[in-house]
Amino acid sequence: MKRKITAKLLEWKENSKGRSALLLKGARRIGKSYIVEEFARSNYKSYILIDFNMVNDRIRDLFLYDINDLDDFFMRLSALYGTKLYERDSVIIFDEVQLFPRARSVIKYLVADGRYDYLETGSLISIKKNTKDILIPSEEDSLEMYPMDFEEFMWANDESQLYEVIKQCYEQKKEMGQALHRKAMNLFRAYMIVGGMPQAVNEYVSSKNFNDVDRIKRRILKLYREDIIKYADDYLKAEALFDEIPLQLSKENRHFKLASLENKSRYSDYKDALTWLFDAMIVNGCYAINEPELGMRLRLNNIIFKAYMADTGLLISHAYDENSIVSEEVYQKLLFDKLEVNMGMVMENVVAQMLRATNRQLYFYTNSDRNNKDNRMEIDFLVAKRNITNKHNISPIEVKSSKNYTLNSIRKFRNKYKDKIDKIYVLHTSDLRIEDDIIYLPLYMTLLL
Repeated sequence: MKRKITAKLLEWKENSKGRSALLLKGARRIGKSYIVEEFARSNYKSYILIDFNMVNDRIRDLFLYDINDLDDFFMRLSALYGTKLYERDSVIIFDEVQLFPRARSVIKYLVADGRYDYLETGSLISIKKNTKDILIPSEEDSLEMYPMDFEEFMWANDESQLYEVIKQCYEQKKEMGQALHRKAMNLFRAYMIVGGMPQAVNEYVSSKNFNDVDRIKRRILKLYREDIIKYADDYLKAEALFDEIPLQLSKENRHFKLASLENKSRYSDYKDALTWLFDAMIVNGCYAINEPELGMRLRLNNIIFKAYMADTGLLISHAYDENSIVSEEVYQKLLFDKLEVNMGMVMENVVAQMLRATNRQLYFYTNSDRNNKDNRMEIDFLVAKRNITNKHNISPIEVKSSKNYTLNSIRKFRNKYKDKIDKIYVLHTSDLRIEDDIIYLPLYMTLLL
């Protein structure tokens, strides 16, 4: 399946010219190994893929005992894999490198040698125990990879022309029109419930069978749970947080309440477990900020946060599991907006997912002033504009899952922070329109913000 990150891999190859390795990191089952191997096959004369999940002791011994003689190292590696290496036209892939940190630590010497290019993939790569006792190479660039975004989902469904129309309408701020909007929203709902995990998308494209799609997603959730138990230092707390996400998102106020897990629990009690879930990239954290200013990271309140699943398709399988599988009937009702559930949590989660896919950090604004109702408000997301100016740099975003809604918080926010606001967005299920200086965008345009 076509992925945007391929263009970034090509940019690295052309710019680096062997002066740095590239680490591709992300959650399990998002397609890292597939993408780097396809890239290697298409852009090099030969490649070797070392899968550290399967390597034998002979391969491990090369990194432990033969790295001081690189001529011998490459000769043995080439022989063991039966692949001829060509100077400046071969790439060596370290797949799941977090399972053998020694290989990552020798990148410094391999890059300095200059004969070949090096790609690494890693899950849980930023978690401390995977970097303990090794020197992180400064000759290593990195890219974060996420589940497939909506545009990639449309590519997979052979709807690239429709997405070009979506982009054009967004840029020109004109409506899609009833027929095209309905088609785009139907595809978006399919994306929302299938999610962006490549295996699930592939199954949906080939069979349109939601039961089979759900089985794939449940296998991924099982894998994530096993990773939590195996790798998280305080796995009981990490697992409790993971299991609590659907319930917390289903509430009208989606702030994560730690007290629901354990009476009188504090942020400090769960901080490490929460950080583990964020580092593993299976959960997206969204923190409250006190003032809508540039440098929002410096203004966050880290004890008030929301926790979104990194993939909305996984959220649905995680949430609706009464019979250990989400039935075809439930999926059909979700697809046609006929299920009587709180769709707000699903819509807000998919917006968080798409914002992260564009490398945006997630922030929201909240003020619970008990003395002044004009200050009492909450904004779902805040984003800074791409090209910063002297003022008017922050855009508030509200997500609306139904056709009937109010905009009290947005209007209060505009009155209070008019000198700081760039544009105001409402993401909803209807077509694009602009009214009272508020830009109403269909949800499928989130990626273009």
